[in-house]
Amino acid sequence: MRLGLDFSNTLEWRASDHPTESIKGYSDLVEWSRGAGLVTDREARQLLREAARRSAEASTVVEYSRLIREAIYRLFSSIARGGRPKKSDLDMLNDALAKALGHSRVVQTSEGFVWGWEGGAVALDRMLWPVIRSVAELLGSDQLARVRECAGEGCGWLLLDVSHNQLRRWCDMKSCGNRAKVRRHYQRMKAER
Repeated sequence: MRLGLDFSNTLEWRASDHPTESIKGYSDLVEWSRGAGLVTDREARQLLREAARRSAEASTVVEYSRLIREAIYRLFSSIARGGRPKKSDLDMLNDALAKALGHSRVVQTSEGFVWGWEGGAVALDRMLWPVIRSVAELLGSDQLARVRECAGEGCGWLLLDVSHNQLRRWCDMKSCGNRAKVRRHYQRMKAER
């Protein structure tokens, strides 16, 4: 269920004056997908070959992935702040979901049955299908109340708080949490002078 949140975090430091785009081109989208376990190394190479052959379509997929990512972000950010998401963002998600679910299948494996995808070998947007399904599953789950936005200054990452006391504030204690501690320490020291 975190897959959609992880995808929304491909725009880093979104709450700062200088957000950093992680998906600059199709190869970045494929690399993120490989790292997320959505495509194998072999599938990644195949997608990159197809993207080279169909460059205009690959560019369209990159732009579409950013639009979907931002709709996902706005949906969960609004929910994390106790608000109500915009209908336009939910509509965009539902349109994407209808397309994605058209490719979903139940597949039998040696261990049992799993969700699978049909027709994705050369579909340049195939990595978005499980992301979109993940978002829909999270929206309909009891985990939705655990979605948080990082309190780190300038961060804005979304996270799923699975901590025991459900008081997690930062995406990562080592980065945003540590920065907040250092900032508080500096302010205390400054006030004491």
